[in-house]
Amino acid sequence: MIPRHFIISGSILLAAVLAMGAYAWHMRGRAAATAVVSSDARPVVAPISGATERVTLFVAHDDSGDLRAQTAQIPMPGVRQQRAEEVLRALIALYVDKSSTHSLPPGSDIRSVYLVDPGLAVIDINAAMADGHRSGVLVEELTIASLVQTLSANVPGILRVKVLVEGIQRDTLAGHADLTDFFDVSAVNQLSTQLQANE
Repeated sequence: MIPRHFIISGSILLAAVLAMGAYAWHMRGRAAATAVVSSDARPVVAPISGATERVTLFVAHDDSGDLRAQTAQIPMPGVRQQRAEEVLRALIALYVDKSSTHSLPPGSDIRSVYLVDPGLAVIDINAAMADGHRSGVLVEELTIASLVQTLSANVPGILRVKVLVEGIQRDTLAGHADLTDFFDVSAVNQLSTQLQANE
């Protein structure tokens, strides 16, 4: 015969196991019903210290297929490389906005800008920007031209620009714009001028 205290203890343990199972089942259902909120995948960047300066951003307009100069006031650090990164981040912030004239996917960001003297800049964009970029000759070329012109207008001495994605060379941005070669700043500026003249 099983002692009475073993039967009571076993019953209590069985009830506890059943209660825990029911609670876990309930929480699993609640977790599945909770909507997943998409978050900004860009890394958190430390606040920029520096005086606010007026910069010129060359903003792409898909409807007319051109770039237009637009001024902005942003905090600019003293270090040349950080200045290059911040001016391009200000440009990308315009494109990520819902009312943008040339939209880029959420999470688009500049990972880094490397200034290699003499006159070479390497822009490293994140995968979210490249993978979610709209495919098309004009929209891709406008993105590249916008980055190149904005960078060269605000960081003197840049003659050529190379674009990487997550530190790796890709063949194209989203199927059309060739990323295997260097972009000549004067050629990009001349193309932008021609596009504006053809409006």
